[in-house]
Amino acid sequence: MKDILIIEPFNGGSHQQLINILEADTEIGPRCEICSLPAKKWQWRARTSALYFSQTIPYSQYRVLFASSVINLAELISLRPDLASVRKIIYFHENQLIYPVQQKQERDFQYGYNQILTSLVADINVFNSSFNMESFLKSISSHLKLIPDHRPKNLEAQIRPKCQVLYFPLLIPNVDKSCAFAENDKAAYFLQTEDKSHSELKGNNRTVGEIIDMEKSSANSDNENLNSDSTSLPSPSKQLKKDGHVLHIVWPHRWEHDKDPKSFFDALLQLQGEGHDFCVSVIGETFSEVPEVFSTCKPLLTGRIVAWGYQSREDYLKVLDAADVVVSTAQHEFFGVSMLEAVSHGCYPLCPKRLVYPEIYPEECLYATQTQLVKKLRRFCQRPALSKQHSHQELIKKFLWENLQVNYRQLLLN
Repeated sequence: MKDILIIEPFNGGSHQQLINILEADTEIGPRCEICSLPAKKWQWRARTSALYFSQTIPYSQYRVLFASSVINLAELISLRPDLASVRKIIYFHENQLIYPVQQKQERDFQYGYNQILTSLVADINVFNSSFNMESFLKSISSHLKLIPDHRPKNLEAQIRPKCQVLYFPLLIPNVDKSCAFAENDKAAYFLQTEDKSHSELKGNNRTVGEIIDMEKSSANSDNENLNSDSTSLPSPSKQLKKDGHVLHIVWPHRWEHDKDPKSFFDALLQLQGEGHDFCVSVIGETFSEVPEVFSTCKPLLTGRIVAWGYQSREDYLKVLDAADVVVSTAQHEFFGVSMLEAVSHGCYPLCPKRLVYPEIYPEECLYATQTQLVKKLRRFCQRPALSKQHSHQELIKKFLWENLQVNYRQLLLN
């Protein structure tokens, strides 16, 4: 019997990953009825999805309702009173109370207000990090101060007892280290034509994955042709530094302003201006509105780009496997799936000393200022092998699905 109703108004990215993990679980999956909408127009999903789902959710004897905080649960329950008695669990991938708007007047009060209403209606509010939970609860009062008068009071005290932290579960595929690049050959991933006219690996009509696969063969024999195509790529040895390879930096985030891509590109352009060697992959999901900084900075990094834009899951993981350092410049982050995935593939993480990052990463992986970010990257550019001297694999373990599975089963099945 399908007695677990899963609702996802924005079925993409980490929201979709979580649903896929739950659906694949042998105990949870068979009991799930999943209702979702594509990951488009987040603002409209937050405003209107409750009405849509009130018309499309099948009538059944559900025991548990599990939804992301994108849904306005108060609206849904008022439109579907048959769901009122169901055990209602809301999962907060993020919260809108501390969203970094570009201009103060742009803040839409309703998004945060909807999440407050949702948390009041829910029986259990689950957050993917302590930072997420505390920043939400402690910002309720200040957010409601935007109301001109007759403000509700003591909502934090009412909501907090229903809140708990349950980390986002990671499904990390087994990386075949026997097929991974040797450290001294990793720069083989950074390729360009002799005249640098093709700055991306997708040149020559090859996918990122195909190029990486070819480079694994090339690492064994530089004299072997990379492909049967008449157009061949230059020998990887031409790109190697004295200490092994050119540093490969990856930025694997949504292409939106809250991830602060400008600070990342500013750091790269400063390093480039100083004459340092590095290559870069800028990957992640894009939506209808992309910050201008991406199109502005891409031509400025000609000859250094390994991968650019959205990648297939296979190619995305291969990029992470090939990279040395993963960077976050986020102004709005409550967990950071892509950063942890990169760490699991051997990347050294560099994160701002704010948001959720101090909860997850050790001090040596954090930077407090833009100057410190550039300093750390400069050091890795000069000595790329340093990025591999300290493994951070241990910090991944507590986030693995195999270690969190029992918690999710208790949440949804008990």
